[in-house]
Amino acid sequence: MAWRDQQAFIEALEKQGELIRINTYVDPHLEIAEITDRISKSGGGGKALLFENTGTDFPVLMNAYGSEKRMCMALGVDSLDSIAKEIEDLFKLLASPKENMLDKLRLLPKLGQFASWMPKIIKGRGACQESIIMDPDLSKIPVLTCWPKDGGPFITLPVIHTKDLETNSRNVGMYRMQVFGPTLTGMHWHKHKVSAKHFSAYKKAGVKMPVAVSLGGDPVYAYSATAPLPENVDEYMLAGFLRKKKVELVRCITQPEIEVPADADIIIEGYVDPADDLIWEGPFGDHTGYYSLADWYPRFHVTAVTHRKNAVYPATIVGIPPQEDAWLGKATERIFLAPIKMTMVPEIMDMDMPVEGVFHNLVITQINKDYAGQGQKVMNAMWGAGQMMFNKILVLADQGIKIQVYKELTTYVFSNLNPATDISFSTGPMDVLDHSCSKMGFGGKMCIDGTNKMPEEQDEDYHCPPLKISSAELKESLLAYSPSIRDVNTQLIEEGIPCILLAIEKNKPGHIRELHSAIAALPTMASIKMVLYVEHTVNPNDLATSLWRFCNNLDPKRDSYLFKSNGFPYTACMGLDGTRKTKELDNFQRDWPNIIVADQATIEKVDKKWGQLGIGSFIASPSLKYKGQIYGEEAVVD
Repeated sequence: MAWRDQQAFIEALEKQGELIRINTYVDPHLEIAEITDRISKSGGGGKALLFENTGTDFPVLMNAYGSEKRMCMALGVDSLDSIAKEIEDLFKLLASPKENMLDKLRLLPKLGQFASWMPKIIKGRGACQESIIMDPDLSKIPVLTCWPKDGGPFITLPVIHTKDLETNSRNVGMYRMQVFGPTLTGMHWHKHKVSAKHFSAYKKAGVKMPVAVSLGGDPVYAYSATAPLPENVDEYMLAGFLRKKKVELVRCITQPEIEVPADADIIIEGYVDPADDLIWEGPFGDHTGYYSLADWYPRFHVTAVTHRKNAVYPATIVGIPPQEDAWLGKATERIFLAPIKMTMVPEIMDMDMPVEGVFHNLVITQINKDYAGQGQKVMNAMWGAGQMMFNKILVLADQGIKIQVYKELTTYVFSNLNPATDISFSTGPMDVLDHSCSKMGFGGKMCIDGTNKMPEEQDEDYHCPPLKISSAELKESLLAYSPSIRDVNTQLIEEGIPCILLAIEKNKPGHIRELHSAIAALPTMASIKMVLYVEHTVNPNDLATSLWRFCNNLDPKRDSYLFKSNGFPYTACMGLDGTRKTKELDNFQRDWPNIIVADQATIEKVDKKWGQLGIGSFIASPSLKYKGQIYGEEAVVD
């Protein structure tokens, strides 16, 4: 289903009881983000919020994609799985053998549909150009400053349009944009991104690169800009497929080489000049829940701003999960399951990306296993599949379990796991936002093969004895073993899962390596297959927070310590260090970012203003839970 424009989507959200209008003035500097953070974490994603009094001519739409229902509404479907089924059926039709003329004729209607998905450039101006501002001033747009140590205000839902200098093929991506002045922003495209490749060609040719940024319009545009499509596939073809109607584009006023959606709310036109010096951009409170640190990025010069008369500025905040972006990721998980399954890894049955893993960090994959070594085959295929190359922790299960039921999944995986033989490590490209890597954009990966093992995959010399003491006794004995062990979570033991979490206060180089070697050798630990180590400031009994911190701070290959007992049969226990890394204790040479929390002044302002907002019962700031986990007040940890 195609939305006429963003206003039609807002009206539908309101009709469905999914949107709250806020008429009280709320400051785009920190306050809008703080209110949205509280609502988005209030259970079920809360409601979408329309801030109508922003001190500018534009309302701000927040949390529009922040629940499964609203994500489905944005894409015009009843469920995300229905899209996956439709794409799978399409792939099957295209891949099926065409043995005779009748088989080929059956394909014609689908080929006609392909044509209906392709974007169309229309003549004249679009609704996005009802108002044309040739002396633009970005301060007149309510661009948000979301977190206290952000480098400034950032445009957070920009749909950025560039073109290949040689082929003229379009790329539509989403990269944050820090506003530095009335006509200047940064352009935060990473080296792996297609727009960065386009920029490299313009730089080589020594010519300015035209760029246009759209905001609003059909909500499917923002999703399509985030989708991990192959480089030669137009994002607006995906949008056309999802909305069942082609996207109509119009040429920009000052950058006519670039076309943008006619129904968008706001267009920011401009260029990037490769002759410019780069600009120091950031920090930025990012989707990892940590600040991504400042670095040098290209400058984007604004030449015009156009907008529709009733324009609404869409924005999002990212930070400690869960946030709105989790549902954009869930849509990608469902939509791209079929292409991965049909083209690269046919044995895949299902895939899940837990919100605590913030997209690439943790991916659970279910396969239909038929032969020994199939897990390793899938592992290598997954790490070579598009943006799955950024995956850090891959967990494999098979047809014996449903992977979305995490307790049953974990029980199944650990029952099949030999820590000495079923955990594989590799190195490769990583997301540049992964702060745990010793080198930016390059680090370790880990695959935990929790599939049922064929006889060829079993090590008959391995044995995991039953737990000999209660979980309470185990916890007491570990706390007594070393004062550096600040807390122990044995909840999983009580569920029959041989894994514990330890909160550790490190105080010397090699501390966790040494500690793990010692405690894993204790007779009381013989039945434990894995120990996850987290920072002493983290409550290990809060599994969601612990998993989020652990996944962010772990470089699996560098931070893994396998204990294997002597003799036959042997026992084994894998230790994984998910603590903060420092130069002094870990010889870690990069800056380490702080986690993202709101400042106390903003929390108090929103507390006082809450009763005027008309958004229901008071909700305390989620940041209060994490105040004790930050190190100082700056984006970079001292």
